[in-house]
Amino acid sequence: MLDVDGKALLNFSSNDYLGLANDDRVSQALADGADRWGAGSGSSHLICGHTEAHQRLEEALAEYTDRPRCLLFASGYAANIGTINALTGRGDYIFEDRLNHASLLDGGLISGARFQRFGHRDTAELENKLQHAATSGGRRLVVTDGVFSMDGTECDIATTAAAARKHDAWLMVDDAHGFGVVGKKGRGLVDADDFGIDDVQVLIGTLGKAFGTQGGFVTGSEILIETLIQSARTYIYSTAMPAAVAEATLVSLQIAQQEHWRREQLNQHVAHFRSGAKQLGLQLMESATPIQPVLLGDERNALTMSKALEKQGILVSAIRPPTVPKGTSRLRVTLTAVHQSADIDRLLQAFEQALS
Repeated sequence: MLDVDGKALLNFSSNDYLGLANDDRVSQALADGADRWGAGSGSSHLICGHTEAHQRLEEALAEYTDRPRCLLFASGYAANIGTINALTGRGDYIFEDRLNHASLLDGGLISGARFQRFGHRDTAELENKLQHAATSGGRRLVVTDGVFSMDGTECDIATTAAAARKHDAWLMVDDAHGFGVVGKKGRGLVDADDFGIDDVQVLIGTLGKAFGTQGGFVTGSEILIETLIQSARTYIYSTAMPAAVAEATLVSLQIAQQEHWRREQLNQHVAHFRSGAKQLGLQLMESATPIQPVLLGDERNALTMSKALEKQGILVSAIRPPTVPKGTSRLRVTLTAVHQSADIDRLLQAFEQALS
């Protein structure tokens, strides 16, 4: 529940998918970390801001993703901008899914590389663009979300990786909304049992979604991480995340891997909501993830529906252009492991009331 201007609202807009942001164990680790390390890191990683806590978290995330190295960033946005611009520049090519997160699109636009978009999950169009660029020289980087944040749809990693590999391009996947939630043991769409570094050379994640804390990270080869340390400006020139946050994330990462009931309950909530929403005639998108957009088309309809739900004590944010394409305004319902079945029923009843 949230208190908004003195009114209690049941929150269906959070990305805290596993319910770890307010877990007592994570909060205690944060407090203990602050007692030991203080409130802030005091510097960038490369000066004196990198502590034992940061190092242990990088090693834990590398092990979690089964990759040689990991590098922490102050945010997922910084990880994406810094990585793209460290790996590409003038004379290179970047190919991005049209529905990529703003940080990925911004990274491509400011890189100086030749920037091209392809249709959402349209690997045939991607391959065609890669083929046309093959004779032009320069490096080629394919960039995509894993789970798309506004639609809840999932990238076809196998097909995308095959297209990139065929045309000697690197593949970068931002699985911010997949880590902790989808895949075996919550390891995301780029599970190490299915895809290695030869398939996905650059794997990005955030800590502010399923892990309930703050920050971003990149995992990959030794060469990739060393390149980013020397060249990623958002890493070099940013203050490191507080060491206390790293301590808290170590605990939330462990919980996410061990407490499988959280993903199981989350999946039950997704099925529950989708079944009820279809009975009400709501237009849903093709999503099996905790992101369940309800398409309303016109942005005024989305705002009206959001306000109608708020009057009933439900918080669901309206998403409008330019965040989503014109004509696809929606309510972005997000479900968490700490919601109860009765909460889903209450949400569905509120939708029914708003529609009547």
